[in-house]
Amino acid sequence: MDFTILIPVLPFCSFLWLGLGGKRMKPGTAGVIGTASLALVTVLAWVTAACYFGGGRTADGTFPALTPFNITWLPFTESLYIDFGILLDPISVMMLVVISTVSLMVHIYSLGYMKGERGYQRYFAFLSLFTLSMTGLVVATNIFQMYVFWELVGVSSYLLIGFYYPRATAVAAAKKAFVVTRFADLGFLVGILIYGYYTGSFAFTPQTQALAAAGVMIPLALGLMFIGGAGKSAMFPLHIWLPDAMEGPTPVSALIHAATMVVSGVYLVARMFPLYIGCAPDVLHLAGYIGAFTALFAAVVACTQTDIKRVLAFSTISQIGFMMVALGVCTSADAHEGGLGYMASLFHLFTHAFFKALLFLCAGAVIHAVHSNEMKDMGGLRKHLPVTHVTFLIACLAIAGIPPFSGFFSKDEILAACFRFSPAMGVLMSGIAMLTAFYMFRLYFRIFWHRTYDTGHHTPHEAPRTMTVPLIILAALTCVAGWIPFGKFVSSNGEAYAIHLDAVIAVVSVCAAVAAIGLATVMYGKTNGRSGTRFRSLYRAAYRRFYIDEVYQFVTHRIIFACISTPLAWFDRHVVDGFMDGLARMTNTVSIRIRGLQSGNVQQYTIVFLSGTLILIVVLLLL
Repeated sequence: MDFTILIPVLPFCSFLWLGLGGKRMKPGTAGVIGTASLALVTVLAWVTAACYFGGGRTADGTFPALTPFNITWLPFTESLYIDFGILLDPISVMMLVVISTVSLMVHIYSLGYMKGERGYQRYFAFLSLFTLSMTGLVVATNIFQMYVFWELVGVSSYLLIGFYYPRATAVAAAKKAFVVTRFADLGFLVGILIYGYYTGSFAFTPQTQALAAAGVMIPLALGLMFIGGAGKSAMFPLHIWLPDAMEGPTPVSALIHAATMVVSGVYLVARMFPLYIGCAPDVLHLAGYIGAFTALFAAVVACTQTDIKRVLAFSTISQIGFMMVALGVCTSADAHEGGLGYMASLFHLFTHAFFKALLFLCAGAVIHAVHSNEMKDMGGLRKHLPVTHVTFLIACLAIAGIPPFSGFFSKDEILAACFRFSPAMGVLMSGIAMLTAFYMFRLYFRIFWHRTYDTGHHTPHEAPRTMTVPLIILAALTCVAGWIPFGKFVSSNGEAYAIHLDAVIAVVSVCAAVAAIGLATVMYGKTNGRSGTRFRSLYRAAYRRFYIDEVYQFVTHRIIFACISTPLAWFDRHVVDGFMDGLARMTNTVSIRIRGLQSGNVQQYTIVFLSGTLILIVVLLLL
């Protein structure tokens, strides 16, 4: 499968072509070039998956790890070097399919959504760069190569979030995302350096002897790496950048949230899973507890938001929490013993990519119709946007965990893994799943039901085909993705794992979801609801995201800037700069005073020389 090198190369070429020559071509041409490039990448990704999974297993019952392309990029010593290549194994092949498919849908959708926007060519160049970054990340052959593309993902997300740079809010959101994730990535980088130093390798699976010699430094390195993953995947308390990232174009939100940037932290832990479960199980469980709190926190906040894109943003944070919990509750690498959560996490990543992309693109169609993000400006749109209404409903049913849609199958496996780990964890995550169904149908009813839309001077209408066709395709994938025997392709130990639904957990979770949908129907089916009339203080706190942003503002501005940065700046200006400026003034003054000694007058030099000689002679005679 040597052709797999084209998967990252094609978006790279598209980025260069559009980035360097985009201004000299028509906007439509730029869109077609970018979309055609991604279409070819998608075909190659699906062909790769068919060839890889259709090629059979090895003698030990696992799929092989293939490296169709690999070069030594940076050699340090004979044993320590950095390779640059393509790694194909079950999770990287699965991620290639997900990334390319969702990215293609976003490209096609953007042809209609971004039509007439200033910077149209630049937008498609940035999309190509983003796709290049994610494909390079998931096929990386070593942790350092992954870090290179990890940082490139941060750069491209900064460019896309800040696409509307004339708006101050977009610029602030882009900087916020960049700064927060850079702080997290510092931990990732330090973890990589510790890992490389003590194991003598940047490989994902170093030699056992090296791991034994490293001792406690491996758990430390893996914990620091998780910080980087927590930043990219918006885990609490590093989640603050993701809601503000909604300032970017809506298709960008779909791309970031569905299958690329925010799942990279989950992919990191899954990629390093043998090390986490073998050398640092406590770190893995800690990641699970952080994921559980993040899922609960985000679900509560999502119940109060009125901007539809921010509801979906907090929904993403909560669902990423589910994926991290599933990884965190694993107790062994054996899928049948304690590795169910691994398969469940990646299964949910797979299904979530399609229905979350669908939700965001449907939200874009709604915004395109009413020119507002706020729920108060919506209602009764099911009559005006029939395709968007049906596809949005399918996505809501999927994320709520209603069978036979895909989210039901993957979420049920996560709940089963949680109950196997701890009944308390299972109950907690079931409750969060119930909250998910409630806030998603609160969103659904407030957009499409409860009152007739006041058309005013503008009658909303369905989006063009370039926007509705991706919705239909993603809705179809949402309906069928859950029926894929995912465990036969991806499992914690590489062996085939037959998925078996736990009937009790499935029935209870579906009943809970139906009850939550019923409550949302009563509260929002025909009216705006009265969420804020009871528990007013809790509602206000949740609406303000529990004041986490204000805490960060206070800590950074009132403590770090005022109490640390300002005194340091004063010390730098007055003491450090003052000392150096004093040395300069002293040197200048002395040089002015003694410059006469080097006047260039030979007669003066002769007189000084003879005078000095006579003085020395007199001194010597006197001694």
